[in-house]
Amino acid sequence: MMTTDTIAQISAIGPYFKVSCGPRTDAADFSPLADLYGEQTALEAYVTAVGKRLGTDQQRVAASTLHIGTAARLWSVAMAGTVLTGEVPDLAPERLWWRAAASGPIDLWLPEMPAVSCGDDVPDALYESIVVRNLRPLDEAMRQHFGLSPKVLRGNATSALMGAVRTLTRCVPHAPHPPLPLATALLEREPLASAGTLIIDPLEYRRHNCCLYYRVLGSGYCDECVLHRRGNSSPGPEHVNSTTT
Repeated sequence: MMTTDTIAQISAIGPYFKVSCGPRTDAADFSPLADLYGEQTALEAYVTAVGKRLGTDQQRVAASTLHIGTAARLWSVAMAGTVLTGEVPDLAPERLWWRAAASGPIDLWLPEMPAVSCGDDVPDALYESIVVRNLRPLDEAMRQHFGLSPKVLRGNATSALMGAVRTLTRCVPHAPHPPLPLATALLEREPLASAGTLIIDPLEYRRHNCCLYYRVLGSGYCDECVLHRRGNSSPGPEHVNSTTT
């Protein structure tokens, strides 16, 4: 069952897991996440802000970084809620609200306690909540307005998922519902299945494409990037759950 205590547990895991719930005095600063997907002006403004933060004028790089960071926020909250309770929180973009943060990932707010899905197929409920309800419209906006390829977007989605899995494995090692079996089931479904290769022991994920972050001045390749070369890696963009970028 999703409770205020559960939300507090999720938020305590790290910055990509933080989500508030209930009334806020600054509610006017937030908008439904659906607006970010559907309003070109809002999306372009945030991509521009991310580009300034990264120090790049390459719009596709900023857009990909925003995409992977948003995917990481969604997967983190959804996976954490699921591994702690066995129920999938409803993160429909009309229900989940957002605002830009001065640094780090976007702020997320649930005005009301999320409904949950507790059917027999938990991976299916996670897929519906994150991939279908959120990433599909976000991906469409990223393709239409910034020219990001489906391969990059698929890789971003799986990188974000595996970032959440690694953080949960490390920070909540005794969760009632382990995250790796859930992620394994999700990675068997398209479009996630064709985005990369998962190795269970030792845990490693290698995507079949690149998030474009290497084009930021002073960066390198993320460890899971298809372009990765030893000695030329970097912590990666905003999807790395253990960082505070």
